[in-house]
Amino acid sequence: MREDPLPDLRGRHREREALDRLLEGVRTGRSEVLVLRGEAGIGKTALLNQLCDRASGCRLARAAGVESEMELAFAGLHLLCAPFLDHLPALPDTQADALRIAFGLRGGGAPDRFLVGLAVLTLLSKVAEERPLVCVIDDAQWLDRASAQTLAFVARRLVAESVAMVFAVREPGDDKTLAALPELTVHGLEPDDARALLEWAQPGPLDEQVRDRLVAETRGNPLALLELPRGLPVEELAGGFGPFRWPEVSAGIEESFRRRVEALPAPAQALLLVAAAEPLGDPLLLWRAADRLGIGPAAADPAYTDGLMTIGERVVFRHPLVRTVVYRSAQAQDRRAAHLALAEATDRDTDPARRAWHLAAAAEGPDEEVAAELERSAGQAQARGGLAAAASFLQRAVALTADPVRRAERALTAAGASVQAGVFNVALGLLATAEAGPLGDLQRAPREPAARPGQVLADARQRRPPAAATSGADA
Repeated sequence: MREDPLPDLRGRHREREALDRLLEGVRTGRSEVLVLRGEAGIGKTALLNQLCDRASGCRLARAAGVESEMELAFAGLHLLCAPFLDHLPALPDTQADALRIAFGLRGGGAPDRFLVGLAVLTLLSKVAEERPLVCVIDDAQWLDRASAQTLAFVARRLVAESVAMVFAVREPGDDKTLAALPELTVHGLEPDDARALLEWAQPGPLDEQVRDRLVAETRGNPLALLELPRGLPVEELAGGFGPFRWPEVSAGIEESFRRRVEALPAPAQALLLVAAAEPLGDPLLLWRAADRLGIGPAAADPAYTDGLMTIGERVVFRHPLVRTVVYRSAQAQDRRAAHLALAEATDRDTDPARRAWHLAAAAEGPDEEVAAELERSAGQAQARGGLAAAASFLQRAVALTADPVRRAERALTAAGASVQAGVFNVALGLLATAEAGPLGDLQRAPREPAARPGQVLADARQRRPPAAATSGADA
């Protein structure tokens, strides 16, 4: 395999020139916004990495959406803004207070979303007064809704603050939060560049017909070109033997990662699972949880060697699909054990919501204590303006409730919260659960935030999208 400092950026002249122009603009005092769109593995993260490498003279802020954090209001926004919170005293009091409440730094009623957006805009502008600021947000499709809406609000209002915001979004996707912002679609590599990447990646013989088939069936997807051949026998690569019944690109990449994970020793697989279940990327939390499972530091070595994960200041997977594959391919009891260890390693006072979420994921069946913790976390999330998070916590609380009366009551409350969060079909399902239970007392004195069942049903039916059904992923 030949040395090449930029193997993931072959053939990316158009995209690299666009990002260079963006950096030039922000250095001259303009604000810049760009949304990179493309399928999994197409090279968006590699482009963002190069952007950061070339952003000399600028201050960098990075964040990434994590699928398992989509229910936690303002989680992504906090990742981006955390390094700049020392600038909060320079903000107008109303804006600073709104952001402190959103981030859980102080108590108070649900913050005004407009004020939160203005606060982030002012905060980034203050930081950029010192030197140009480049904000990079990867996997934006997995941002929690509150963070995505706030960052889109800010991006649409940047003018001349010397702030650049660059998002990477996986396609296909239905979320229109970042619509109308300047965008650049990242396509597969041209055949010549794809063949060059394959030759770079393959130290052994590669049959010309096999190579051309790989290029065609991966559609020039760089990660697929690098990963799919790793799972093929040498004889297929060298001579083209075999049926050539390849899976779809994303499924094939996942299968390649799955084989690599399953080839690791059991302790390494267990450590990867704990890391996959812990989206913060906090190495101290990872090792505290691993210690509870009897996993020592040496378990990380095989994952390092195979390039699947690194542990430095943060825990970083080779690609988001590695996290997905590790988590989905694990046995249910192993996932529960990982979540339980993470719950035990998470501080009850500083992060009660995340601890409750891990406890819920660790539950084998109905558990009233965990359901009550989720209910409390829902109230805290709603107080911070996290309607989607509140709805998600309440939905899980319903699933963990055995008592018919409490289950019906919680289902009604969750249905009301789901309507407020815009998850209308989920609200209808929860309402059906509530109406199947003993609702007499509930109809006379329902708990907040739910309304009476009839009103919740009317709201959900009236506001449900007519064609595209809203799912829990909207939360």
